[in-house]
Amino acid sequence: MQPELHDQTPVPVLRVISRDGHNVSRRDISPNALRVLYRLREAGFGAFLVGGAVRDLLIGGNPKDFDIATDATPEQVRGLFRNCRLIGRRFRLAHVVFGREIIEVATFRANTDNGSGERETHEDGRVLRDNVYGSIEEDAVRRDFTANALYYAIEDFSVRDFVGGFEDVQNRLMRLIGDPETRYREDPVRMLRAVRLAAKLDFEIEAATAEPLVRLAPLLSESAPARLFEECLKLFLSGHAEASFIGLERFGLLGALFPETAAALRSNRSGALRRMVLEGLRGTDSRVANDEPVSPAFLFALLLWPAYCRALMALQAGGMQPVEAQRRAADQVTLHQLSTVALPRRFSLPMQEIWLLQPRFSLRQRKRVFRLLSHPRFRAAFDFLVLRQAASNEHAADVEFWREAQLHPTETVAAHEQEHPDGETGEDGAPRRRRRRRRSNAKPAAE
Repeated sequence: MQPELHDQTPVPVLRVISRDGHNVSRRDISPNALRVLYRLREAGFGAFLVGGAVRDLLIGGNPKDFDIATDATPEQVRGLFRNCRLIGRRFRLAHVVFGREIIEVATFRANTDNGSGERETHEDGRVLRDNVYGSIEEDAVRRDFTANALYYAIEDFSVRDFVGGFEDVQNRLMRLIGDPETRYREDPVRMLRAVRLAAKLDFEIEAATAEPLVRLAPLLSESAPARLFEECLKLFLSGHAEASFIGLERFGLLGALFPETAAALRSNRSGALRRMVLEGLRGTDSRVANDEPVSPAFLFALLLWPAYCRALMALQAGGMQPVEAQRRAADQVTLHQLSTVALPRRFSLPMQEIWLLQPRFSLRQRKRVFRLLSHPRFRAAFDFLVLRQAASNEHAADVEFWREAQLHPTETVAAHEQEHPDGETGEDGAPRRRRRRRRSNAKPAAE
């Protein structure tokens, strides 16, 4: 059962699930995590596998990260492991490094301020610093979701539950520990985390946990844009992009992350742009599932394409020439998005190139074809063109031409020239006559 609340903080009630009551096995735990657990226990400290690893093992998943909670301080952990480094100011942590694997070790945190100055909160409730250490019971109630507050003990192979997380995992529920509004105000990014974990685990967000999301979505503007960029990568590059996007829409968070995209999707009555975005996110999920690379530049080109289309239409409606409007729209959308999500230039510039190459797929003059085929961003831009067919089938001829041009460039161009002997085709695919050059009477300059 869920413990009763007192002053908005749950009262921890220990429930021990013995080995025969759960499916967590040491065989499924990282050997390096087990080394850390046993070393801490041998040194006289309490140590538990905690959080997402326990949650994922309970539902039959394969955790990528194995975190440990202990009553040893970070300095004491470092004293036990030569391969340990301490990180963080907001949350002081110990990282025990085994080659490419890092086992994160956190000291039990208290949920109160002891006056030491190691816990700081902003006047709006955001936690700025939290290094007041406490007991395992205190640590459990200060975690975010009940499903993440489960502790696996190696001494008796039991799972320790203080806040009803075991039952919530069985029922596939994401439930915040404590008062939801208070917890979201402490850290607004928890709203994104709720959506992301629900999408990843195929959990439902519990009603009281979901209720404040639409109302508190504007709080995300107070989060650091660099942190929101990292959260976007977790949302959309972890194999659950489509479900995450739908969750953001459902709970009113899409507009807080991508305000211009959300506005463009609302104004697109046909739903074509949304279909394209969802199709692209499904493709991203498929690539992640197949261990294929996914470019953040392509991802953001997809997510911001509705905003770009809307900005481009507005600029052209104002009389701006197409080429200038395309560049202006790309710069405008990128600049506005940076105030919310800090998209690095190494991703924003290729993103813009993907957009700006789209009109060139309708230009099939010999030199233009070979120039575009040799462009370093050609493949990404072509994949994007293919994706645009989810919104409109008008690009089918272009897709077919460029698919053939990649395989047989010379023959494809020659066939096109025979079909359109009077000239190249314009951006609308219609034949366009070549302009005759006037002969100049001026003598050539001397070499």
